[in-house]
Formats: sequence, C-alpha cells, structure tokens
Amino acid sequence: MPNKSIYNSYVQRDAAVIWHPFTQHQIEPFSIPITRGEGCWLYGENEEKYLDAISSWWVNIHGHGHPYMAQKIYEQALKIEQVIFAGFTHEPAITLSERLLGHLPKHFQKVFFSDNGSTAVEVGIKMALQFFHNQGNTKKRKILALQDAYHGDTFGAMSLGAPSSFNAPFQDMLFEVEFITQPNNPEACIEDMKSKLASAPDEYAAFIFEPLVQGAGGMLMYEASTLDTLIQLAHQHGLLCIADEIMTGFGRTGKWFAMDYLQEKPDIVCLSKGLTGGMMAMGVTCCSNELFDSFLSNDRKKTLFHSHSFTANPLACAAANASLDLMEKEETWVNIERIMLEHKLWADSQRNHPILHNIRQQGTILALDLQVGEATGYMHPLRDIAYQYFIKKGILLRPLGNTLYILAPYCIKNEELNLIYQALEAFAEELRITY
Repeated sequence: MPNKSIYNSYVQRDAAVIWHPFTQHQIEPFSIPITRGEGCWLYGENEEKYLDAISSWWVNIHGHGHPYMAQKIYEQALKIEQVIFAGFTHEPAITLSERLLGHLPKHFQKVFFSDNGSTAVEVGIKMALQFFHNQGNTKKRKILALQDAYHGDTFGAMSLGAPSSFNAPFQDMLFEVEFITQPNNPEACIEDMKSKLASAPDEYAAFIFEPLVQGAGGMLMYEASTLDTLIQLAHQHGLLCIADEIMTGFGRTGKWFAMDYLQEKPDIVCLSKGLTGGMMAMGVTCCSNELFDSFLSNDRKKTLFHSHSFTANPLACAAANASLDLMEKEETWVNIERIMLEHKLWADSQRNHPILHNIRQQGTILALDLQVGEATGYMHPLRDIAYQYFIKKGILLRPLGNTLYILAPYCIKNEELNLIYQALEAFAEELRITY
C-alpha cells in the first residue's frame, strides 16, 4: 500500500495509480479532483467550482446531482441491481425500450442494449454486415463513412473514423472503409458518393454518419438536405444506413433526434451519452423488425453474437427512464429553446470578430474556430492554452484543437451562459493582442 504520508492528496494519489483517457501525462497538468456536482457546476477539493460548459463529455444533459434521477436509481437498487439479460428480462428495460421507440420514427421496432457509444456503433455495424451474411451475400462487406468522422475507440469504431491521431498506431489493422468528401461541401460530397457506389455497386453494405454535426471531427455542421440525398443514394444501392446519434440525440440539435430534421430515415440508430443523463453507462442500437427478422433461424450460427456482462443493467435502465421523464417535461424544451436563442443572439453579435471565426450553431450546440494563423486541426497548439485559460476562469471547456464549443446542460441559466460568452470574448482579445 502507498504510504499515506506521501500520497496525502487526491492529486498525488491519482498520479500514482491512474492512467487517464485522452491524456498525455508527460506534458499535461495533474487532474483536478472533483468532490461533488450540482446543476451546471462541479466543485473541487477546496470548494473551488467549475462551470461545466460541455456536460462532462456531452452526457449530463440535465446537470449534475439531479435529485429525481438519483432517487429513481436508489429505488431500483433496492429491487434488483443486475441480472443476466440472456434468457431473462426486467421491467425497467422493457419500459425503456417502449419509450425510446415511441420517440423514434415508426420503423424502429427493436432495441439492443450495450454499454457505451463505441459499442453501440460496433453493434450497428455487426447488424448491418451480418444482415447480408445471413442471406448468403458475402460480397457486401464495404462501409461508407464521412471524411472527418469519429465513431469511437474500439477497433470497429476506429475503422469507421477518418485516419487521425486517434487511430494512427492501428491504421494497418483496421477493416476497409471508404470515406466520402466532407458534407459541408454538398456538391462534392454527393458526387463522391455517387462515384464510389458506381465503382463497386455490389460491395457496399452500409453507410454510417453523424447526422448534421460531426462532433470530435471539429463540430462540423452540414445541412439536412445533403444528408437526405446521401441516404437516398445509399438506399437506392441497397446499403443500410446507420445514424450515430450518440452526441446529437436527446435534444442537442433542438429536436429529440437529429434525424427528425430528415425526410429520409436511417435503418439503424446508435444512442448513448445523454441516454441516461450522465448517471450511468449505457448504449443502445435500434433497428427495424425487418432487420431483426433476418437473424431468426433454426441455425444458431445466425444469432447476433454480441453481449457484455452489464447488458440492460437495471440501474442504468432506471437512470435512462428517469432522464426520459425529464426530457418529456415542457420545462426541458423551454430551456432548450432558451439556450438556442441565447446562442444565436451571441453568435450574431460576434459575426465579424477578427479571432472568433466560423461561429456556427445547431440547436443547443455552439461552436467556433480560433483564427490566429493558417494552422487548424485537433493538434493545434492553442488547444492547451485555451483549456488552461478557461479552467483558471472556472469554466470547463475542452477544445478540439483550435475549435471551441459549448454543449451545456439544459438547466444552465442565462447568466451562466453569459459567463462563458464573456470568457470567450476576453480570451479572443488576449489572442488578438498576442498574435
């Protein structure tokens, strides 16, 4: 055991035993201990506080420490906290599935449970590929994805992400995926897809996309009409379409799901993050009865062989049901509309800013690029400077290189939004003077 007289603080104890995600421990500062959260605020070891402007990696859509959600998880824990989901079921999972499907387009009729966004995507890809395999079609193995895509960090999900620092060490080990031109260039994107489909019309199985907003790729936003055309092309060539709504789901884009802006609908949708309001880890992948029925057979080898120990964990299901209770309240949608309006007003006021460029908005998601030269991208050196600047101001923002974004909990107040806006303006002014 470590000597407590040496490891006498959270920071030291953490540094001695923990390897953090997306962290280069050689050059990044020690992790900040957090002891509690309330609403939009995180509180540190000495009661210092941080405004959580990114919902702690986009998950806490209702804020931290929500008493209603905590109570529902507690009530479920007194009944059953975990049960194997192969051969057994339970009411929280059934209710959650019924309610989710009630908010999705009508052709979604089945829910498959997993544990996070990456695995929800893995399941979606396995569904699509095995759909054709179960029918004896072994040619359809290729997948189409968007340039600058990010779908997670497991091997299948990494394959679907555009080549980047995230997957560079494993690039030669990933399966074959074709990437089409970024959809904020609609004409080039559509022509690129047409060309790829024409070159191998019988080889593509699926088209996967983040609808309307490509998150980790830089909060890149594009039009619903472009995606409608891409889905229509995919369907015309017999591809299954997979919507990765892990970030965009549950009100983030101003509607329940980003697909609600579309005329053409996907065949499979992957959900996580806001699904449980940040209280528990869970992912789901939803599909049609037609796709589900393609796995029905007397041949057990046609089963979808995917699971994990905590599939449909009752506590996570209780958290998701509680989150849906809050999502279905009028108050939540009033807050979403209010945040959208505040973002728009501030964005309009900064349109000609010399540093804050390409200010863009989709629903409650606001993003911009810091323009201080020609360089851009995830590895931009401004990332660390910006992160530390806002932390010192008591605001948690996590830049994507030189891209800053706000994905705050829906309970954020206007005065709290103004703290973020003012800090952005002050940081930009310092950059203007420096550069």
